[in-house]
Amino acid sequence: MQPAAPLISVVVILFNMEREGRRTLYSLSTRYQTGIRDTDYEVIVVDNGSRPPFPSAYLEDLEGTFRYVYVDDARPSPASAINFGVRQSRGEYVCIMIDGARMLTPGMFGYAVRAIRAFEHPVVTSPSWHLGPDLQRRAIKKGYSKDAEDALLARIGWPADGYRLFEIATPAASSKDGWFLPMGDSTCLFMARSDFERIGGCDERFDSPGGGHLSRDTYRRACALDDRDLVVLLGEGSFHQLHGGISTNVSEERFAEDERAWTEQYVALRGAPHTRLAKAAHYLGHVPPQARQALLASAENVAARGLQTPAS
Repeated sequence: MQPAAPLISVVVILFNMEREGRRTLYSLSTRYQTGIRDTDYEVIVVDNGSRPPFPSAYLEDLEGTFRYVYVDDARPSPASAINFGVRQSRGEYVCIMIDGARMLTPGMFGYAVRAIRAFEHPVVTSPSWHLGPDLQRRAIKKGYSKDAEDALLARIGWPADGYRLFEIATPAASSKDGWFLPMGDSTCLFMARSDFERIGGCDERFDSPGGGHLSRDTYRRACALDDRDLVVLLGEGSFHQLHGGISTNVSEERFAEDERAWTEQYVALRGAPHTRLAKAAHYLGHVPPQARQALLASAENVAARGLQTPAS
């Protein structure tokens, strides 16, 4: 007999990131995640052509349900790898993690399950962060490195308390306004499998290395479903590790060149530049002490703009 399908299938994409992938996958395990059972979710690890491949034996020591698949004929963009991973999965809901270098806070999956149970048709997300004192493409100019990042993580005693990640991180550009204003994309995005299929999955025409504006496009199209509730998880987040990523760990000059090319492709596919979708959000979660300063900054951003953000 086949075991019962889990509620959530997490699809995480790895590419040449063994150091970072080990931490990310640990943060997805039931030893680290709280308020959720191992039968509630599975993790599909898609290795998108790493050379050498990610050591799949590492998954055997993780608590939870993990499955590793290797894409030998990998494309530069992760779009097809995500779609492939979703096809291998069984959950009623899918969680897309386009970048396997992003560690999660411990309540991410538990509160996602609560959101799924509380709302009939939710799209669930949380803000993104960069480990380090600034956006990583700026921080590396000032000497930030993998060794410096390792030292930061050792200083907070990770993974003993995953919420201490807030103490050593900077909001990503897509989430610079915090929890209460529209975000540009999502690096940990939950939606019903039927909704993923309804938007056509990840658009594989976003074929730039790293995906270009693929993540923004997927998040925006999911949020644009007018009969779906956007749920933002308070007190949770995904944290990017330094790994030489195509958009996060290059120089400002290189990023500006890439951004122009990605914008041109987005306009060619969608007919207009990308904009943040101002959709009223519901909020669910808690505020750990380590995130209080970030929450206060989020509220100040709302006040500074003179906006009233619908909340529930």
